[in-house]
Amino acid sequence: MLNWLRSLLPNRGARPDVIPEALWRRTLAHYPFLARRSAADLMRLRSLVGEFLAHKEFSGAHGLVVTDAMAVAIAAQACLPVLQLGLRWYDDFKGIVVHPGAMLARRKVTDHAGVVHHYSEALLGEAMERGPVTLSWQDVAAAGESAEHGHNVVIHEFIHKIDMRDGAADGCPPLPSRAARAAWHAVMQPAYDSFCEQVAMAHRFGAEPPWLDAYGATAPAEFFAVACEAYFVNRERFTQDFAPLTALFDQFFKINTPSAQ
Repeated sequence: MLNWLRSLLPNRGARPDVIPEALWRRTLAHYPFLARRSAADLMRLRSLVGEFLAHKEFSGAHGLVVTDAMAVAIAAQACLPVLQLGLRWYDDFKGIVVHPGAMLARRKVTDHAGVVHHYSEALLGEAMERGPVTLSWQDVAAAGESAEHGHNVVIHEFIHKIDMRDGAADGCPPLPSRAARAAWHAVMQPAYDSFCEQVAMAHRFGAEPPWLDAYGATAPAEFFAVACEAYFVNRERFTQDFAPLTALFDQFFKINTPSAQ
């Protein structure tokens, strides 16, 4: 149990948004893409982080002890996508499992001939539908530096949680109407197709690789998650390549000011 949360959670009269000032300042210093938010955004983010921590359960794997600083760092990054949407988007799970580094997941696939293949896959994180989120602390801790390249494992996995709320990890979050979904795909699909072509050209013919993580070309759901990583941590660079997606994400995540980051 976390030191700060141990004292906070049993006290039902405590305000969940009261994060120790020194701890909050250290978090912002370690993750500059958070510190660049407006004063109003940071006030709301701090409050959301407190609520998030009061309702989620952290556990460490392989002997890792999840400290207050680790929990606040994860929560602050997880709350960034729902800063204006609200925490109801994360109300389908409680558990967050933190590994020291990348984890090995056992996979099983059946090929066209019906032969079953077993293999292990190294993961930096994983989000389960209506289940826990798993994260590599090594990569969470490095998020301040990796923002330059548009990488953020916490945002990636929590975008998957948003995507899966309607039961399908398909690169389209739950939207209120068929028309809204059609409008979403009208922007996302050409961006995804163009990105896949760029990745393929780089891989097959040595063309210049894209700035955005090539992993986004593996599926529409991964493209959504990878694009959102970059959008939230390096908006200016992301917009150079994906201006229509920036406008689309601004609308969905209710970001009203382009200078918010």
